[in-house]
Amino acid sequence: MKRLIECVPNFSEGRDPAKVDAIVGAMSAVPGVFILGHEMDADHNRCVVTLAGEPDAVAEAAILGVGKATELIDLTKHTGAHPRLGATDVVPFIPIAGVTIEDCVALAHRVGREIWQRYRVPVYFYEAAAMRPDRANLEKIRRGQFEGIRAEIRTKPERAPDVGEAELHPTAGAIVVGARKFLIAYNINLSTSDVEIANKIAKAIRFSSGGLRNVKSMGVELKARKLAQVSINLTDFEQTPMHRVYEMVRREAERYGVLPVGSEIVGLVPGKALEMAADYFLQLEDFSSAQILENRLAGALAGVPAHAGSRDGKLAALARPFVTAVAEPTPTPGGGSVAAFAVALAAGLGQMVAGLSRKKKSQAAHFEALSTALDELRRTSDTLLEAIDRDAASYDAVLASFKLPQGDEAERDLRKIAIEAATRGAAEVPMKVAEAAVALDERLAELERIAAAAMRSDLRVARLMAAAGAKGALENVEINLESLTDAAYVQTMRARSNSVQARLAHA
Repeated sequence: MKRLIECVPNFSEGRDPAKVDAIVGAMSAVPGVFILGHEMDADHNRCVVTLAGEPDAVAEAAILGVGKATELIDLTKHTGAHPRLGATDVVPFIPIAGVTIEDCVALAHRVGREIWQRYRVPVYFYEAAAMRPDRANLEKIRRGQFEGIRAEIRTKPERAPDVGEAELHPTAGAIVVGARKFLIAYNINLSTSDVEIANKIAKAIRFSSGGLRNVKSMGVELKARKLAQVSINLTDFEQTPMHRVYEMVRREAERYGVLPVGSEIVGLVPGKALEMAADYFLQLEDFSSAQILENRLAGALAGVPAHAGSRDGKLAALARPFVTAVAEPTPTPGGGSVAAFAVALAAGLGQMVAGLSRKKKSQAAHFEALSTALDELRRTSDTLLEAIDRDAASYDAVLASFKLPQGDEAERDLRKIAIEAATRGAAEVPMKVAEAAVALDERLAELERIAAAAMRSDLRVARLMAAAGAKGALENVEINLESLTDAAYVQTMRARSNSVQARLAHA
């Protein structure tokens, strides 16, 4: 598999196209790097560039971009609505394919050291690359901005950089480098120029002050447009969808007599995020992502039958590959994967019921509750689909551990440790599936009270599938526990198993 990462450096320049072009040109000169886009914002006085490619190439491009920004941007003359610490303010690395978040952490640390060596710009590490717990959040590192930190960095050890001397670069400040998951930069503009209203809304929706999980936000004044803006970073759009954030901003804005007058996405956004928003706001009936032209074309290029995913009765094409894989005379995928698939199907049925019910006038009073249930069931389904592969991989790890050499006592000891660890992993995956299944069954029971009566049979089928998946997963837990030697661990796992069974019995 080709190794791909994304990098989204933010530069403190959003008003001079010539400077931005020079920075982008420096990065695009590296072979194997793809510039996916760049956006400038004059009010924020900030530019966001998106590049992707092989890790080493992207790293070098990011470093060269930092160098050019250091040459061209003078923070002592910089003003803008967005907080900033450096000429290159932040450089995050994001895993895309064949790369783990740990790989991106190592890359971030290497890039940070190289930036200091080449340009003498001090570096802080954030998010997954943070070297101190209090620096995981970018906001805490950047508190006080360029001017405030310039005064404190020399006298306060807690403000010292992770790489470099306790002295900001005279014109380029410092830079924050990190590794994180995909983030959506999403801004909502309000029908007011009062930035205090935007600040109050931002406080209400951000997680750190009791709002929505995975949301970071602040109020920003857009002087050129005479508007106030709620500027949002959404760190997990599947857990907290864009449409839910928009709706909460809208409701909070109404409290102050204002409305959203538009929203914007800075940089790139996954297609799934927009699909989820379209499904929510348009209340599309029987909508499938396969109805999107680009998705259908991508499927055709990948060899997926043209009718796969359609509603024309030919759904066997969707199920057949998995059934065929299970039927193969190989150890994986096996019972654990099948159990996870059964629970994922249960969550899918629940999504169907919630999605159709919220479109019915008879259930209008339950629209918000049904929408919440729909989002939760989507997340559950995604988690269980991932568990199909995790279960197969965990058992493959057990088989691999048994093949380790055992020529001398040291090798035999290592083999024994590896077998024990792999077997634990093979027990943990189905246990999590069983716990997710019983939680899903309980959620479906709650859904039954607000769903349309005509779909109760679908919910009952979903609950039967969830219960079957839970019981199947527990069978896989038990067979792995039988070969473990750690009695305390086995006792803990059996207690979890008993808890699942008790909850199923009371469902």
